[in-house]
Amino acid sequence: MKRIYLLVEGQTEEAFVNELLVDHYSKSGLYFTPIIVSTSPGHRGGVTSYAKIRPQIQRLCNDTDAAVSTMFDLYALPDNFPGKAHPDYLHQAGGHEKALFLEQAWSEDIQCRNFIPNLLVHEFEALLFTDIQVFEQWTDNDCLLNPLHEIRRTLDPEEINENPDTAPSKRILAAWQGYQKTFHGPLIACDIGLDSIRSACPHFNQWLLKMESFIQ
Repeated sequence: MKRIYLLVEGQTEEAFVNELLVDHYSKSGLYFTPIIVSTSPGHRGGVTSYAKIRPQIQRLCNDTDAAVSTMFDLYALPDNFPGKAHPDYLHQAGGHEKALFLEQAWSEDIQCRNFIPNLLVHEFEALLFTDIQVFEQWTDNDCLLNPLHEIRRTLDPEEINENPDTAPSKRILAAWQGYQKTFHGPLIACDIGLDSIRSACPHFNQWLLKMESFIQ
């Protein structure tokens, strides 16, 4: 049995972990425990300052019998995040490369052997672009989804960029104004299925492979 404390950005990611990862991996002796990041006393959710995140990770890492990982969006990380101000960061070719660059800097900053940093490229909603057809179960007008189908035909989910107007969640909301992140997000992800998401999202898949290395 191996426990993994998973510090997540909000309720959507917490539900995703509970619905897709917990049941799937508990059979193999891998137990995910999602924990929503604290932003201030009595408030949880969102990565607003790295200074607030760092001590939470370090406290979790004190349990050396467990592994510690994260599910934070690459999109809109605070400027004080490790590696983000480095001049080489801007020269990284794409989202996958940027995430790897920041994850490496993050690991060097935390300096705990049981910490495995993970960033979603570019945000949680990218995973939902794995299969736009699944959205049709939740809309009365399938034509609303045509812009999303067009995006998916030209881009892989993790290639959908981080511009404030064109990030995955912004594109979904522009096409389907009824989208509610905390409600629809985990349900659509469940309908798509973990195997399909892994096939379409290589950075996410690489992270799960690291988690699976703990299975004995």
